[in-house]
Amino acid sequence: MKSAWLLGALLLAPMVQQQAPTSGPLSLEHAGQMIASVERADYSLPGQTVVDTAKLDALIAKLEQRTYEPPLNAVIGDNGKIVAGRTGYTLNREALAEQFYAYFYGNGPARFELQRRTVYPKVDSELLAHIRQKPIGSYVTYYNSGNKSRSHNIALSAKAINNHVVFPGETFSFNRIVGERTAARGYKRAPIIVRGELSEGIGGGICQVSSTLFNAIDRAGLRIVQRYSHSRHVPYVLPGRDATVSWGGPDFTFQNAYNQPVLIRAFAGGGSMSIALYSSDSIEYKPREVPGITKTLPEEVPLETDADRDSRGTGAPEDIPGTSPS
Repeated sequence: MKSAWLLGALLLAPMVQQQAPTSGPLSLEHAGQMIASVERADYSLPGQTVVDTAKLDALIAKLEQRTYEPPLNAVIGDNGKIVAGRTGYTLNREALAEQFYAYFYGNGPARFELQRRTVYPKVDSELLAHIRQKPIGSYVTYYNSGNKSRSHNIALSAKAINNHVVFPGETFSFNRIVGERTAARGYKRAPIIVRGELSEGIGGGICQVSSTLFNAIDRAGLRIVQRYSHSRHVPYVLPGRDATVSWGGPDFTFQNAYNQPVLIRAFAGGGSMSIALYSSDSIEYKPREVPGITKTLPEEVPLETDADRDSRGTGAPEDIPGTSPS
């Protein structure tokens, strides 16, 4: 199947043209500013008056990246009111290809304003108002708010999944939605860990968020696709009720098998991690019985550093009783 670019060449290229077009740059503008200038000769196949479609594809991809404005979904603000979303814009690739071919097989210089298409948000205010009506599942776990780094990581990852909407048939991936846990993205190294959970180097506490989400999802009767438990019990949920996650490793995923979108509301603060799930009044769901957890705070132990081990004259880490990779 011919690409759109090749089809444009066939439609616009003069079939009897033997001589190369005259020189002169193509100036491409966006928002009144020139963002690219190209020459015909740089986009010709060697020895031919034919567009090198691979180079044109690369140019269009680069311009698309530079001019893309992502849409913003509507969300529920901290005051409980709906904050309207915003439309986005993406490059009109077909229009640019037509403009390029017209220039390539024309004469002299040319100047074009890049055209863009509107991209609408998946979640607008009307949809959000529709699916915030009916609570279908919730869960709460507790943590030591005095552990500042771990509390920060829990709050940051909770914010990442808050207001996320899972559409019918869609699969939610915790790692994909939360993203990589790095210092550049605001995550901290937790100097203290809870027994049973040895966190990632940066991002300690993330597994409590994924475990809280798992229990809320299970309580709502949604289909669990992928879940892994820690090798030993973690105290912020009951035995067997955890969901360990790690970037590049275990993930927690579930699928919305219902006929209505599901809204995730997540909040962490004051020592509690809470998740509530909502949908429309017309949803037909089958909740499951899921045991709750007490408010007893998880036991914590210091996370040994390399400096601690060096002070004892050994570079090998000691086993921490009751810990395992998360």
